[in-house]
Formats: sequence, C-alpha cells, structure tokens
Amino acid sequence: MTMNEAIEAIYTSLDNDNEDIDLHIANLKAAMKAEGVKEAHFKPERLAQNNRQGRKMMQAYFKKRGITVVFDK
Repeated sequence: MTMNEAIEAIYTSLDNDNEDIDLHIANLKAAMKAEGVKEAHFKPERLAQNNRQGRKMMQAYFKKRGITVVFDK
C-alpha cells in the first residue's frame, strides 16, 4: 500500500466514525517507513472535525502511534 492510499483509507475511516482507524494508521506507518517519509500530510477541509480542537486531537492520537501529522493549508 502506498502512502496516498493509506491516507485515503484514513479519510474514509474518519468519515465512517473512525471505523478500523488503528489498522489504517498501522498501514500508513508501514508505508511511510517504506517510502522514507517522516510526516503525514492531511488536508484539514477533508476532516470530520475541521477545527483546532479536532486537528489537535488527531495529531495527538497519531503521535501516540508514532506518526507526525502535518496539515496543509
């Protein structure tokens, strides 16, 4: 799975009340390692909660699982 595919799966999971989110995070982490990438870039407008609290919660949740989340402007 590529990093873009993993990120799309995460967007889908977020739209479906975080269904299988931990599985998709693990897939993203593996894809990032394979591609040698240190940060995952997300578009805030595609998030279910596109506010500061929602973004910070997502960053904290992913950080606990070893992924640094960056939001594109």
